[in-house]
Amino acid sequence: MNKDAFEKGLKTRREVLGAEYVDNSIKNADAFNMPMQELVTEYCWNEIWNRPGLDRRTRSIINLSMITALNRSHELKLHVRGAINNGLSKEDIQEVFLQAAIYCGVSAAIDSFRCAKEVFAEMGI
Repeated sequence: MNKDAFEKGLKTRREVLGAEYVDNSIKNADAFNMPMQELVTEYCWNEIWNRPGLDRRTRSIINLSMITALNRSHELKLHVRGAINNGLSKEDIQEVFLQAAIYCGVSAAIDSFRCAKEVFAEMGI
């Protein structure tokens, strides 16, 4: 593990997903899943999210689309929160899911809308 890349990724991960969630993920990691925490923090959150080619708002739009296509509700909830933190509005997220309904399937988009509503309620928005 590259400690510098991990720390940079950890900073970005906290900014996008929230420090409480990220810190709990790291704190609750054990010998089995800590290597995965290190991998996603170093490569996903540093090497990709910190690249200069796209801003965080755009990366959030892409993530919401892809996670909808994969129908991964747990990850979608995290990234809805991250999208809000990255400047997307509820209306922006609505448009992403409507677009995804056409290209990824209505069922996947309906689940994404449901997940997003739960996050909006938790965040009071």
